[in-house]
Amino acid sequence: MTTDKDFSEITIARLIAGYTSGAWTAKEVVGWYLERIARLDKAGPRINSVISLNPDVEAQAAALDEALKAGGPVGPLHGVPILVKDQIDVKECPTTGGSILFRNNWPRRDATVIAKLRAAGALILGKTTLGEMGAGDTHGSLFGSTRNVYAIDRTAGGSSGGSGAAVSANFCTVALGQEGFASIRRPSIWNGVVGMRPSIGLVSRGGVYDGWPSVLGSVGPMCRTVEDAARLLDSMTGYDPMDPITAHGVGKLSGSYLDGLSADALKGARLGVLRTSIGVDADPAAEDFKRVGMVFESGLAALAEAGAVLVDPIEIPDLKELLALRASHPDHGAEAFEYYVSELPDAPYRSMAEAMASFEYTAVSPQMKTRWARKGSAEAYARYLEARDTLMTSLLKVMADHGLDAIVHKAIEHEPTLIADGTNPPWVNHKGAPHLNTFLGPVPSIVVPAGYTTAGLPAGLAFLGRPYDDKAMVRFAYAFEQQTRARQAPELEARLQAVVA
Repeated sequence: MTTDKDFSEITIARLIAGYTSGAWTAKEVVGWYLERIARLDKAGPRINSVISLNPDVEAQAAALDEALKAGGPVGPLHGVPILVKDQIDVKECPTTGGSILFRNNWPRRDATVIAKLRAAGALILGKTTLGEMGAGDTHGSLFGSTRNVYAIDRTAGGSSGGSGAAVSANFCTVALGQEGFASIRRPSIWNGVVGMRPSIGLVSRGGVYDGWPSVLGSVGPMCRTVEDAARLLDSMTGYDPMDPITAHGVGKLSGSYLDGLSADALKGARLGVLRTSIGVDADPAAEDFKRVGMVFESGLAALAEAGAVLVDPIEIPDLKELLALRASHPDHGAEAFEYYVSELPDAPYRSMAEAMASFEYTAVSPQMKTRWARKGSAEAYARYLEARDTLMTSLLKVMADHGLDAIVHKAIEHEPTLIADGTNPPWVNHKGAPHLNTFLGPVPSIVVPAGYTTAGLPAGLAFLGRPYDDKAMVRFAYAFEQQTRARQAPELEARLQAVVA
């Protein structure tokens, strides 16, 4: 079903207000998104961000319309169409990880977070592309590459690149990503949207590939506004025995993420400005690094105009040296694989070793092969744990010494890189991505668009806080967004007319 109504840039609040007033129906909204995906994601500029669609979503939308007539909205996300990263289980769709290895993996279950969203009234529209099996920029053997909505020869980032591109392109109202490194924040900023990696343990990864017993990954919102991110988070958090890390989150939050959202939230807030370059493979001499820096400076000026007190700069002792000690647990990758597939009826492989021994493994992306082949040592992991404790203490001490409410830094230190450079030598991946928050784990981070470089590409600012200070970061991000109003919707139909093979 299609409609002549236009839902571009619509917010959750306005969408639900339209439902309750009778201005539109959930079936009309879903039809509009499906038509737009067909026209602009699968054809036209071919953003290539949606990997599968829920075949039952129109019927589910019609059922919500009937429920509204009978008794009102079913929950705070009534009729909100959501696209989710394709490592999160949705019972109507396969979970492929963007890989030919898992193209026939049909979990026939909802991840815990999806069940929560459905209970709140959300409509799961489908799945988005990702860095193959979560491995960096959004390229995969099952779908190819996802294009940046502002420059289709450039990457959408990763690994949640499909979600970032899709929500920015208005293929859904809001989206979900998952981050263990910079997988929410980088594609969010490179596609001009808000993205948050909550503190570990607040959102379950039950039914999500690459979850327990790994500890650093978090499922989080990717939205066009901070308010929508807050509304989405309100229906996502909570303890789940399927993901033991959520025990850490018990008692850490109360009330709603919407509490205290105000354009005045930055007045008097003390923000430490971290200028140390900590992005992966960052090159401070590069022209695009400098262009991103100009946007960052304008963002700092906006913070000051909004009443923030900037402590500029701050220095965290041995920051780069400690970050360089990041290491993977020698067994958690393989164990997380087996934990995820253990209850799946159609899992094509029962272990990572079995998958790597298959003839299909030769066709997976180089970045996935690099990640899966990387074997951490117990000694390196022990050094990382020691470094993590040292860095956490140093960060908290710097914040205490300066009386800081948050730290701000460049969301990403480079402009989006060319797809050709990620799918051929030099195999560029993770370019310019800071990972301070995921190095530490319980530290929340939210990124917000700050403007566009002189090359016309988006850049942003990150708010990073103390462990489980997520709500304060959302408040600061909201006030910054209201001050700058930086987001500009990509002109897919006017600017991106070229059909790229």
